[in-house]
Amino acid sequence: MEIRQLQHFVAVAEEKHFTRAAQRMNIVQSALSNSIRLLEDELDVKLFVRSTRQVRLTDAGRMLLDKARAALDSIRDARDAVAAVRNLERGTLSIGTVQSLPAFLDLPSLIEKFHAEYPGVEVRLRQGSSTDLIEKIRSGRLDLAFLPLSESPDDIKTDMIACEALVVGCAPGHALAGTNNVSFAALKDEPFVDFEPDWGTRKLVDRAFFGAGISRHIAFEVSDLETLLELVSRGMGIALIPEAIAETRKPSLGIAQLAEPEICWELVVAYLAADGGDQGPPDHAARAFMNLMNSSKSLPADL
Repeated sequence: MEIRQLQHFVAVAEEKHFTRAAQRMNIVQSALSNSIRLLEDELDVKLFVRSTRQVRLTDAGRMLLDKARAALDSIRDARDAVAAVRNLERGTLSIGTVQSLPAFLDLPSLIEKFHAEYPGVEVRLRQGSSTDLIEKIRSGRLDLAFLPLSESPDDIKTDMIACEALVVGCAPGHALAGTNNVSFAALKDEPFVDFEPDWGTRKLVDRAFFGAGISRHIAFEVSDLETLLELVSRGMGIALIPEAIAETRKPSLGIAQLAEPEICWELVVAYLAADGGDQGPPDHAARAFMNLMNSSKSLPADL
C-alpha cells in the first residue's frame, strides 16, 4: 500500500466521482482507476460500488476512509516536523566541551547568538574528557565537540580553532618564573600538577616527555583546571598549560617559556562528516552553529 493510493482513494471517496477525483489529483482517470483497483486487489475487498450515475463507498470503504485520513494526517505531520527541523524552527543541538575554552572560544556568546537566531532549537551542553567526547560523537549523542586533539580518528572530521604553545606554569616566586628556553631535562626533578590521563593536556604532555626520553613525577592529579591552577599558584608543583590560560592568571601565576621545539596545544571542533562530498556536519543545526562560529567576531583576532 502506497501513500499515493491512499490519496487517490480519499479523493474518490470525497468527490464521489472518478473524473472529478482525477482532476483533483491532476492525473488521468485511467491511472486513478488502476490505482484504486490495485488497492482493492491488495486488500482483497471492494471499496466502491460503481454505477453509471454515482460512486459510493462500501462498508469496507467507509472503514478504510477513516484510517486513510488518519494515516495521511500523520504523514503530513511527519513532513511538517521534518521541515521544521530542516528550517531550524525546531530540533536539538548537542555540544560537548572540555574545560578551559574561554581563553580560545567564547562559547556562551555563540550559544546566545544561536538561540537568538534559532529560538526553537534546544541547545544541550555537556562537558567531558577528549576520549569521552569523541565516543559521544561516534554514538550520535553529540553533534559537535570542542576539544584538544593531537591525532584525528579516521571516522571523525576536525577543524582547527586554535593552536597554542604550552608554557610552564609555576608559583610566582619559583626559580623558573620569568625564564626562557627551559628544557625538559630541567623539569625532570620538579613535582608536577597534572590532569587525569584522559583529561586536558595530559596526553600531549605525556607524549612530549616520552619522546624526549625523560620521566617526570606527578605529585598531584586533578580533573579540573581551577584546582590545577590553584595548586600550582600555591607552590605545590608546576604544570604545562596553554599560554593564553597562563596569561589570564598573572600575577598569581609565574610563567616560563619552554625551549624549542614547542609543544602545540590544538583546539578543534569535531563532528561526524556528512556522506558524500560535503564535509560539514550532517545535521542542519550543527551546520548553522558552525557557520555562526566561523563568521563570529567572538573568536580572538589572532586565530
